[in-house]
Amino acid sequence: MTTPTLVTMNGFAAVDFGVAREVLQRGIAALYLIGFLSTLLQFRPLAGEHGLLPAPAFLDRMRRLRERSGKKVLRPTVFSLVRYTDRRPVALCTAGCVLAVILIAGLPQAGPPWVPMLCFLAMWGGYMSVTAIGQRFYGFGWEMLLCEAGFLAAFLGSTAQPPPTVILVLFWWLLFRLEFGAGMIKIRGGREWRDLTALTFHHETQPMPGPFSRTAHLLPRWFHKGEVIGNHVTQLGVTWLLFVPVFSLVTDQSWPMVVGAVAAGVMVVTQLWLVLTGNFAWLNWATIVLAFAAVGIPGSGSDFSSGEGAALPLWWTVLTTTVAVVYLGLNWPAARNLFSRNQVMNGAFNRWGLGNAYGAFGTVTRTRTEYVIEGTLAENPSEEDWAEYQFRGKPGDVMRRPGQFAPYHLRLDWMMWFLPLGDRLDGWFAVLLRRLLEADAPTLRLLASDPFDGQAPTAVRVISYRYRFTDRAEHRRTGAFWVRDRRYELVPSVDLEQMHRSS
Repeated sequence: MTTPTLVTMNGFAAVDFGVAREVLQRGIAALYLIGFLSTLLQFRPLAGEHGLLPAPAFLDRMRRLRERSGKKVLRPTVFSLVRYTDRRPVALCTAGCVLAVILIAGLPQAGPPWVPMLCFLAMWGGYMSVTAIGQRFYGFGWEMLLCEAGFLAAFLGSTAQPPPTVILVLFWWLLFRLEFGAGMIKIRGGREWRDLTALTFHHETQPMPGPFSRTAHLLPRWFHKGEVIGNHVTQLGVTWLLFVPVFSLVTDQSWPMVVGAVAAGVMVVTQLWLVLTGNFAWLNWATIVLAFAAVGIPGSGSDFSSGEGAALPLWWTVLTTTVAVVYLGLNWPAARNLFSRNQVMNGAFNRWGLGNAYGAFGTVTRTRTEYVIEGTLAENPSEEDWAEYQFRGKPGDVMRRPGQFAPYHLRLDWMMWFLPLGDRLDGWFAVLLRRLLEADAPTLRLLASDPFDGQAPTAVRVISYRYRFTDRAEHRRTGAFWVRDRRYELVPSVDLEQMHRSS
């Protein structure tokens, strides 16, 4: 007989999903470690006091806007409570890395459920504080996804009790929104997704190709059509099977959990192909981790089958149920968005970033344009005096094979991809050129190489190139991975004095 403070109904305790919880908690913590580490290494030159988009100036604008409108216009951040200095994000990210490591090791999970809850909520609040002031450099869908997954992970509980069923169902819903939303964006987007030609171009034109992207690009057209079909089947069809395990609550049979595990397996396979053929930060790995929420192993919950181990504390059941009700209420706009003609991609519907819209690549570009930044030390340079700045992940030197960087996020390289698609040149990009003219050391550390070894160039310029992968014959003959054609001079030669006059 159980005590009055325990609830043993199967509807509350998912006794056969212990492995799912282990993967979710440790996997999400690992993703937070990557997120905090990438912020630790990149935030100062991108959005620090002297960054490309300074956070203090942004905070001042948001503060003035709030005073005029009387409404809170900034997402929750600790930097609205304390003055921003470059040292404070360092302290925040260092603490976030420490918390992530101990969660990966499973130490908080060995205690009562409120211990891992507080650890995950601290990471969620800390990372949300960074994304709130990171502006364009933190405007990616996987930043929101990491925050939302971290919030839900806070309520998965400890190893002493089974995970709460309602929280696992919320993870299924999050994965459904992520995948089904991405599928609907594609169907509603460019014609190339409907005529099955999208991946004939995408491996070559994606933001940051990986080591095997060229190999994938050179595969036959029938294979690329099969990729698109597989994508549509997975995102628009298989995703619905994520909810089948809920029937295990009302039947003694194991088939519902088997169906859920198979659906998760299909998603993992498709995501691993994306991992192999591109660099999408932690988006694919986050999807893989979330897929394990649907992996129940019949009979694996024998440790929770009797006694207090099969129960959840009443206070924990009340808390997780309350969280679920509030969370689902916040998700209503996201649910409507999935089936809206004007579907929003990668958007938040509330300040807390819970219940977001996800999706990517509703349209696929057919050609690849790259903006190459060059500098010179000569006072009156000839064409031979110009040297290129090389980025870490963005294509540059045609002889360099694309690298594997994901799940690490190279934010500057990603933003460079958006420039030829119509992004403004007079914002952060103009500041980037100025920092290069100043030989700013933190900015130069974001790049793969500085052709001037820290010496300030006399001038910089930007050249537009058209890039494409070499075919097999070209690669055998030259050893190059890319062929590029110079198009035009986007930004003529400009020196530091001219940059200051134009700013």
